[in-house]
Amino acid sequence: MGFDIKKIRADFPILKRTVRGKPLVYLDSAATSQRPRQVIDALSSFYENHNANIHRGVHALAEEAEALVEESRAKTARFIGAPKPETIVFTSNTTHSINLVAQGWGRKNLKPGDEVLITELEHHSNLVPWQRITEETGALLRYVPIEEDGTLTVEAARKAFSPKTKMFAFTAMSNSLGTVLPVKELIDLAHANGALTLVDAAQWVPHLKTDVAAWGVDFLAFSPHKMLGPTGLGVLYGKFDLLDAMDPIMSGGGMIQEVHYDRSTYAPPPHRFEAGTPNIADTAAFGAAIDYLEAVGMDAIHAHEMELTQRALEILEPDEFVTVLGPQKIEDRGGVVSFNIDDLHPHDVGQVFDSEGVAVRVGHHCCQPLMRKLGIGGTARASFYLYNSLEDVEAFARGLSKVKEFFKVGVPVKVS
Repeated sequence: MGFDIKKIRADFPILKRTVRGKPLVYLDSAATSQRPRQVIDALSSFYENHNANIHRGVHALAEEAEALVEESRAKTARFIGAPKPETIVFTSNTTHSINLVAQGWGRKNLKPGDEVLITELEHHSNLVPWQRITEETGALLRYVPIEEDGTLTVEAARKAFSPKTKMFAFTAMSNSLGTVLPVKELIDLAHANGALTLVDAAQWVPHLKTDVAAWGVDFLAFSPHKMLGPTGLGVLYGKFDLLDAMDPIMSGGGMIQEVHYDRSTYAPPPHRFEAGTPNIADTAAFGAAIDYLEAVGMDAIHAHEMELTQRALEILEPDEFVTVLGPQKIEDRGGVVSFNIDDLHPHDVGQVFDSEGVAVRVGHHCCQPLMRKLGIGGTARASFYLYNSLEDVEAFARGLSKVKEFFKVGVPVKVS
């Protein structure tokens, strides 16, 4: 397929609509991406042609539905470089995936005095689950500090490890600042210190090549809805021996091997962790999202996003009334730009952008501790994906001018 921005944009029906009488400019893909026609059609096709419950069905529709789910599992494994489909667990979202590890692994392996290490950049979804399990087990939760520009160094992480560190859970890319972490080096460091690793890759997998085998990561979590797929679906990759040693955190139908009145045995991974009727249709449609990304090419997607990000920074950084958060070097960033305008609340900024048809995210981005560390309540955030164009960035620039005009930013106050 290759990278052709006009052809790509034509695949996304929602980009044809207007907002507040203006053409939609969607700059909120870090929260959730839009879906191409191919994914929408795959979802409709499932309900029109294959809809049935999976597991134990022997009729044609049940067999077709199960085959589509397992096909998506195999595609997911290939997409992230996993050794086999059995290492892929389908959950409801990234948050669910991280909780599965925190509870399923943590309950069996953490004890009083042990330490779990995370970073100061983390989304609440990779912070609160570790708070809870360390409270329950008597373990301690510790943090790797970040630098003033929002980056995180391997040396800072090295100093934070101790012989008691059992798990290092960290984001691959910050959802709030766009910081890209040295993932492989951090994984190697954790393993050298005898700790396991969990990578929150919700912001990485949609935008950059992922190879869990080359990284050697123990667990990795991400969400299909951020990579052109449906909502209500998450992915957990885990090394098979680790998954096999974990107990499920949900029990019921579909995850058992044998059930007696006085005892039960569990199915092997991944089905051990997929209790109940799963999100069958969305899982089936996720395969079409992977097909689309592979056809465009992850390297081409990343290069395009960096071009847009560079242009956005060129617009924002020279402005004396704008503060850009996050790394100063473009190579330390993903396609996320967080900023504040002097004396303006991010929500007010976002509303004016919306009046121009430009969708940006505002608030603390589920990173309240990080915002407190930075001394702010929140930011406005523009995030880019493969369907955004340079024209979108210019619309963003016009939105910025509209905000400053509306709130008279830079206009001297007359004193009578």
